[in-house]
Amino acid sequence: MYILITYDVSTESEAGKKRLRKVAQVCKDFGQRVQKSVFECSVNETQFEQLKHRLLQCIDEKSDSLRIYRLREPPKKYIQEYGVNHTIDFDAPLVL
Repeated sequence: MYILITYDVSTESEAGKKRLRKVAQVCKDFGQRVQKSVFECSVNETQFEQLKHRLLQCIDEKSDSLRIYRLREPPKKYIQEYGVNHTIDFDAPLVL
């Protein structure tokens, strides 16, 4: 499944800055950054549950925000990109 993760972590304290780095690292473990606080991921159900669990351990629900969207498939049909594109096609061959 393809998912989109967006987050807003309060960085007014050192603890908040640390949480922000942790959230970004968890997202990098499962997908690719497409904007500063936005990641696209291609995961199966088990990975999705692991990702969600790890993210919920990182954030402070009283001061941070996390949103996870399931994208319609196939993503190429429903996602339109404009401007600089640095995304990786998860289904493309790694070597040609």
